[in-house]
Amino acid sequence: MKSFSAIVRMVGVGTLLAIAGSVAAQQAYPNKPIRFITPYPAGGSTSVLARVIGQKLTDSWGQQVLVDSRGGGNTIIGTEAMAKSPPDGYTISMVDPHIVVNPGLYAKLPYDSVKDIVPVATLISYENFLVLHPSVPANNLRELIALAKSKPGQLNYASSGVTMQLRSELFNILAGTKIEHIPYKGGGPAITDLLGGQVHMSFAVPTNVIGHVKNGKLKGIAVSGKSRLSVLPQVPTFTEAGLPGYNVASWYGVVAPAGVPKEIIGKLSAEIAKILAMPDVKEKLDSLGFQPFISTADEFAALMKAETVKYAKIIKTANVKIED
Repeated sequence: MKSFSAIVRMVGVGTLLAIAGSVAAQQAYPNKPIRFITPYPAGGSTSVLARVIGQKLTDSWGQQVLVDSRGGGNTIIGTEAMAKSPPDGYTISMVDPHIVVNPGLYAKLPYDSVKDIVPVATLISYENFLVLHPSVPANNLRELIALAKSKPGQLNYASSGVTMQLRSELFNILAGTKIEHIPYKGGGPAITDLLGGQVHMSFAVPTNVIGHVKNGKLKGIAVSGKSRLSVLPQVPTFTEAGLPGYNVASWYGVVAPAGVPKEIIGKLSAEIAKILAMPDVKEKLDSLGFQPFISTADEFAALMKAETVKYAKIIKTANVKIED
C-alpha cells in the first residue's frame, strides 16, 4: 500500500502535469488560420469592424484571420455555421442582439442559444440614431411625435432587421405613436429608400447615416445613450429631446462553439480587450459612431441573459411577428 506522502506526491505531479498541459495548449493556440464568421451580408459596418479586429488578431498572433460573411435568416445561417463547428477555437463568430432576440421570435432554432454557444467578449457598443427624410415637416423630436399622433399610421419607418424593428416599436410604445413598419433585408437598401423619400424615417446604426446627416440629405433628430455623438454634436440625445425612457444602446460581440477550452476563450477575450484599447482602433471606431466595449466572457454572458429578457418583453408588448 502506498504511503500517504507518496500519494500526495502523485497527486501533486498529476496536478502539475494538468496545469502544464493547459498552459501548453494555451501557448500553442493559434497555430493555424482562424475563421471569423459574420452572420450578415458582406459590406457595411459589420464588415469594417470584422476586418479591423481580424487584422489586429493576425498582427498579434501571426495567423491569418479569415472573415467569412454568412448573411441571411436574421443571422441564423451564420450563427448555425459557427455553433456546429469543431469547438477548437478556430471558428468564432460576430454577433449582435439578434442572438438574444431570435429565441423569442422563433419556436425552433437550429441551435440552442445557451447550450451551443459560449460568449467570448463584447467588441463595441453603438447608439440608436433617429433620422428623417428632409420632406418630413418636423425638425425635432417633439414635432415628430406631435406629427405622428396627428396622422396615425400615415408615417412609416424603415428597419434593417428585427432588432431595429424592436427598437422602433419601443419608440412607438413610449411615445404613444403608431408609425408603420416597412421591413428591409439590410441597412443599405433601407437607407437608399430613405434617401429617395420612399420611407419617412429610420432608427439606424450611426455609421450608416452620419455622412448623410452631415451633407444635409437626412435630418438627425436624436440619438440614444447618455451623451451626444462626438462626430455630430448638434444632434441631441433622446433624453435631451424629451423622451428619457428611450435607452437602447446596442452592441456587437464575439462568440464560439460550446466546448472550446476555457484557456482559449480567455486568450481570445484578453487579446480582443487589448485590441480595443489601441489608440488607432479607438479612433477608427469613433469615426464610425462606435465605442469600444470591453468585457470578460462572464460579463458578456450576463449581458446576453439580461438582453434576452428585455427583448422578450418588447416582442410581447408590440406583438411582433416574423414576416416571411
